[in-house]
Amino acid sequence: MDEKSRIALEAAAFRTLIAHLREHTGVQNIDLMNLAGFCRNCLAKWYLAAAEERGIKMDYDQAKEIIYGMPYSEWKKKYQQDGGKDAQGKR
Repeated sequence: MDEKSRIALEAAAFRTLIAHLREHTGVQNIDLMNLAGFCRNCLAKWYLAAAEERGIKMDYDQAKEIIYGMPYSEWKKKYQQDGGKDAQGKR
């Protein structure tokens, strides 16, 4: 496979991952960290690092908005649950 095709496939897979996480808001960051060792904030940090490596100006809040699909503060109010528990207090 040529490099351009590989990069296009990786980008498509990344977009699918982000869409999946946006759709599954009940999956809390703490749960992702416990199970997979990364979360949405990690993705935002990696996105920011990639931008910086390429000389693209961006801050962490902008990177989080790209990952979350909205400002992080808004996502937290709408979807973040206390300690990874659901609305009924269950994990």
